[in-house]
Amino acid sequence: MDEDIKTERGVSILSNKEDIREFIRNNYSEVAQKGSAGGCCGGGCSCSSPQVNIKDAAIKIGYSENDLNDVPMEANMGLGCGNPIAIADLKEGEVVLDLGSGGGFDSFLARKQVGEMGFVIGVDMTPEMIKLARKNAEESGYKNIEFRLGEIEYLPVADEAVDVIISNCVINLSLDKQQVFNEAYRVLKPRGRISISDVVATAEIPEHIKNDLTNVSGCIAGAEYVDNIENMLKNAGFVSIRMFPKDNSKEIIKSWVPDKNVEEFVASYIIEAEKGKSN
Repeated sequence: MDEDIKTERGVSILSNKEDIREFIRNNYSEVAQKGSAGGCCGGGCSCSSPQVNIKDAAIKIGYSENDLNDVPMEANMGLGCGNPIAIADLKEGEVVLDLGSGGGFDSFLARKQVGEMGFVIGVDMTPEMIKLARKNAEESGYKNIEFRLGEIEYLPVADEAVDVIISNCVINLSLDKQQVFNEAYRVLKPRGRISISDVVATAEIPEHIKNDLTNVSGCIAGAEYVDNIENMLKNAGFVSIRMFPKDNSKEIIKSWVPDKNVEEFVASYIIEAEKGKSN
């Protein structure tokens, strides 16, 4: 399968995309079943990266001790490249959508901030992650939260249904990022906003890194150029776009793939934007 994906010989582009998507889904299924990604962004890192304390990994990317104490322990699997909740400025009563919600870590933090009058929807394409998140929510007695199986390119969410979209190191995994932003715009209410932490490309990624499936599922090979992400947001209709790297971006990326210098090509970014008024 790897050779087909690299060369596209005898395999259509669509087939390649489906193969890659399935590879990613299988990796995150494994993470859900094992309960940890070993401290790196994606399940693809789990076999090759050094095992680290997932609590330390969460603190490194921006979560506090209080955050970790406020969510079910099983929800923290060492995934992510930042803390979108820290910048989302969530308010009581808001409806929040978490793209690529995994075991529910950010969703659980969001539900506390929006309160009982608010609501959180988590969407993930991996059945095992959805099962885990639902289990975590049920065992914790949470009522203002729901997890739905689906792809972020085709959200199982109604038009203009949410106030805020959060996501943590997931959009880089998408094979159609423009479609993700189009969908985000569709489901947001007028003046709704996105608060995303993700990995973006800051320089040309070498071919040997881009063609490594482990790096695809590990949130590196699929990173898109910063300028291209901004253009995609504009094309979708977003305004007031703000993009900036995390202060410790190099430290975060280097911890995933030591001694490979990938931090020279990609960075952990905060991405914010707003949906304009309806006409």
